[in-house]
Amino acid sequence: MPRPNKVRRVCRMPKCSKFESQSFKNNNRIVLDIEEYEAIRLMDYMGLTQEESSKQMKVSRATFQALYMDARKKISRFLVEGTGLIISGGNYELCSSKCCQNKNIKKENCMLLKGDNNMKIAVTYNEGEIFQHFGHSEKFKLYDVEEGKIVSSEVVDTNGSGHGALAGFLKDKNVNVLICGGIGGGAKNALASNNIEIYPGARGNADEQVQSFLSGNLSYNPNTECSHHKHEGEHTCGSHGCGSHDSDHKCSHE
Repeated sequence: MPRPNKVRRVCRMPKCSKFESQSFKNNNRIVLDIEEYEAIRLMDYMGLTQEESSKQMKVSRATFQALYMDARKKISRFLVEGTGLIISGGNYELCSSKCCQNKNIKKENCMLLKGDNNMKIAVTYNEGEIFQHFGHSEKFKLYDVEEGKIVSSEVVDTNGSGHGALAGFLKDKNVNVLICGGIGGGAKNALASNNIEIYPGARGNADEQVQSFLSGNLSYNPNTECSHHKHEGEHTCGSHGCGSHDSDHKCSHE
């Protein structure tokens, strides 16, 4: 009696599932299974290795390689032959873990890969809002999260800690994730070296944005970067909304 096929874990469904040429009419359709799409997403989009990808999908490396090669062949046919492509069906289970929804798969602090769904989130904080300049933050709001839900929160004072000391301050508070507005390149490096995941370019009410993060819907810009030296007058990063730019913005005042 043959063994039943083991379902493959999928962590993100496609945003678009049907593709057709506007200039070439062809009634044929290529069907890309959901787990084949996931193999492409993990390897080609996320940049994971075969070993990391197979672990993420809960399959052997040989099975993952077969999925990946089949997916590449179907996508090649779609591009060369001009036929339609539908992403649908297959033998998979959808992962409900929040860390997958927030695309932390490759990070050391991914709660799923650590087997831990608890985390501590820090937000640059000022009067209920996300403060827009990390290096000038006088307060952080810290959120303890268990099983994807906030169980407690507190506002803490940085006690005058500057750019260089804030990463250590957050590490001492056991922070896993930082949500902020503008942030400098040096601070990003310091936080990354302490295994703190960074979500810059966020704006709005701190509590609401943390909930959006936990739901996988946080609006942020990973390329937001602020460099502030030789300030003139009363200008601050927050006064022109550095964290709000949609493009790859670098705020420099020199």
